[in-house]
Amino acid sequence: MKAGEYRPSDLLRGREISDELLRALPKTDLHCHLDGSLRMATFRDLGAAVGLDMSGTEDDVRLRFFPGDRECCQHEFLSHFTNTLKVLQTAENLERVACELATDFAAEGVWYLEVRFCPLQHTEAGLTPGQAVAAVRRGLDRAEAEHGVNAGIIITGIRTIDPAHSLELARLAVEWKGRGVVAFDLAGAEEDNPAKRHVEAFYHVMNNNQNVTIHAGEGFGPESIHQALHRCGANRIGHGVRLEEDPDLMAYVADHRIPLEICLSSNLQSCVVEDLARHPLRYYLREGLRVTINTDNTLFARTSPVMELRLAVDTFDLTLLETENLLINGFKSAFLPEHRKGAMVHQALATFTSLRDKFDLDRKKEQTS
Repeated sequence: MKAGEYRPSDLLRGREISDELLRALPKTDLHCHLDGSLRMATFRDLGAAVGLDMSGTEDDVRLRFFPGDRECCQHEFLSHFTNTLKVLQTAENLERVACELATDFAAEGVWYLEVRFCPLQHTEAGLTPGQAVAAVRRGLDRAEAEHGVNAGIIITGIRTIDPAHSLELARLAVEWKGRGVVAFDLAGAEEDNPAKRHVEAFYHVMNNNQNVTIHAGEGFGPESIHQALHRCGANRIGHGVRLEEDPDLMAYVADHRIPLEICLSSNLQSCVVEDLARHPLRYYLREGLRVTINTDNTLFARTSPVMELRLAVDTFDLTLLETENLLINGFKSAFLPEHRKGAMVHQALATFTSLRDKFDLDRKKEQTS
């Protein structure tokens, strides 16, 4: 069948798309926090070693250390990261967690992953920020060698820290450019902590041709997205849920193909949306925005790449063709050299076709029509 030609399986939708197929489809994850995405078993193991109370069941531990199903105060939600940070203060632990994360994602069909973290938060036991980056890089490299998953690091500044520290992190992101760090990010409590306070850090990364992604439009309105784009040079927007409130800015984002890093489970857990049925993802797709699907924090949100994709397909009744296009958005939005992105896109498209044939999806759709 020629490229672009209609196939009956294009119209498979919702639960007609099996979990097995969703797992097999090539994926990316461009918005994943290292310190929110440990395996629970690893957190319990490392936590016990540093003296945290790991008694009781997994649910007991979760209740003790992590946000609930709905944690509507952003400050309270972010405070839970202090618990995982306690077990991520050595090179050995950072390397282990990075390797496990990439390994788990590879098992769910993720071909390319971008892991973000703030190296300044991993120095309490004597590591330098550079040593923290090196440890994470070693873990990701090991996972690539063993499982074939490609991964980049995003160095993350925090909105509430001294801008001088953000500049330090920006310099680190530039220092590691071409050695496994693919971008600089700004995260943290959005309201009353504007990104423009850290503009010197953004100027440094922009002047050195490093990529920028910024959390915006999550805990504050579209003004935050406007500032991230036009004052701080963001190439992508983390979350961007409230972009819909400014149609003119939304048109700009669509026209300039600025990707949105959508994280459904996390947006629901942190009360960015009241319920997923009211999430703007479907609206964004209809308006032509480049939307990507990501996990954010697998441990906090009890999710995974396949679970997030399942959630998107079921909630918004996506067809298989829409699902594949959504996944291609991830490859197109990756912080990779253009030739590598292009090669991955072509390989993913070929895999989509082969999976349809492998699962005999055209015949199955015709039988149910």
